[in-house]
Amino acid sequence: MGIVAGLDSSSEYTRIVVCDADTGAVLRQGYAPHPVEPKSTEVDPQVWLLSLGEAAGSGLLESVQAIGVSAQPHGLIPLDAQGALVRPALVGNDKRAQVAAADLVDALGGRRAWAEAVGSVPQAPQPVAKLRWLARTEPEAARRIAAVLQPHDWLVWQLLGRPARRTTDRGAASGTGFWSAGAGAWRPDLVEIALGHPCALPEVLGPAEAAGTTPEGLLISAGTGETMAAAFGLGVGVGDAVVSLGASGSVMAVHHEALADPSGMITSFADATGMHLPVVHTLNAVRALRGTAELLGLADLAELSALALKSTPGSSGLVLLPYLEGERTPQLPHTAGTLSGLRRESMKPEHLARASFEGMLCSLADALDVLRGRGVEVRRVFLLGAAAELPAVQAVAPAVFGVPVVVPQPADYAALGAARQAAWALGVARGTHSPAAPPAWQAASVQVFEPGEEAAVGQAVRQQYRATREQIHPGAFTETLS
Repeated sequence: MGIVAGLDSSSEYTRIVVCDADTGAVLRQGYAPHPVEPKSTEVDPQVWLLSLGEAAGSGLLESVQAIGVSAQPHGLIPLDAQGALVRPALVGNDKRAQVAAADLVDALGGRRAWAEAVGSVPQAPQPVAKLRWLARTEPEAARRIAAVLQPHDWLVWQLLGRPARRTTDRGAASGTGFWSAGAGAWRPDLVEIALGHPCALPEVLGPAEAAGTTPEGLLISAGTGETMAAAFGLGVGVGDAVVSLGASGSVMAVHHEALADPSGMITSFADATGMHLPVVHTLNAVRALRGTAELLGLADLAELSALALKSTPGSSGLVLLPYLEGERTPQLPHTAGTLSGLRRESMKPEHLARASFEGMLCSLADALDVLRGRGVEVRRVFLLGAAAELPAVQAVAPAVFGVPVVVPQPADYAALGAARQAAWALGVARGTHSPAAPPAWQAASVQVFEPGEEAAVGQAVRQQYRATREQIHPGAFTETLS
């Protein structure tokens, strides 16, 4: 059918993949870092365009017929009535809106009201909280805001030449805090509660719709958020959960409906296909491994993994509750990590090493159980992140999760998902593909690890962890409806 491209503008870089539209085979790739300071909370969006231009250099996009865009989540680009930037964009790692988020919870009448309205309870990174923060701390700038976009929306708008029509997709919209994944509609009243006055919101496109075509004839698909694009690039479907192992962790799964969770542990996103992506976040994942490696004087996580495999399941009774930065799931923001089960025979480096892996994975299994408890089907788990390659993770995870664990070959899945969306929109525009189902691209190369005979052992490890958690934090997973 042709050649398509997908670009992922993350918090640090732009990656572009150029693919065969029929098979998804990667033909060529481009990369460029964003020229920004690490951990910046405010960014001039023009740097994303500079990075994009560099990544697309040397004729990378030659013969490309359609392009999809994914971008970092939770960014806010405030525009005035003429479409000019009111102030630098606020990006996802900005935590200054924590108090603003709490204010918004009270303003609508509590957690349940927000969960029922938009499928999530306000958190500091979300655009709705950023709007409240701007209204409180920069009132003059806030009064000038006439429209708001997120990073992927802004990039699509720029690629199309800044037309009067501005667009987004349901995946990115579901992360704002003022779009209802259940109803499939904006909640402008929540924008007004946050900002103090109404403002224009982009048109929400369907999964296979195009945002437009450039004067040169390049079709631009709807685009989506980075999380949704990665899920689409992986090709996950109903029955699949994705566990992301970063410093913090997340568990998401494909589901047929939006989930309203008054506890705030579940964030109900929409995906890039018309389904839903409920997500549960943890504050601690690989940081628990790195902390343990430092404590034991090990050079890296590979050494920690090798040491852990010298221990046995259950770590000789040692249990690490890895809540080193407090925790979001369960909601224990002011707690600390706990090492339990110390006895003379358990006080060995290999047992502590294994306890760090078991603690991290049991904590993520707790997050997975939050989704299971709401009727989400989980038949297999995809593990993402560099730590997924560690032998200790691959040895422990299938037994702890109780289902086959899939470790995909490292790839730019967000960019691949954006490219797959571009192929879908191109096919629909040409009448060669149905808008009801995405193109069937070749599956990612994966390793599969089965729980096998270790399933019962994994359940015993989980029970030991659960008993320790309940003893130290009784009722931690009890729903709070305030």
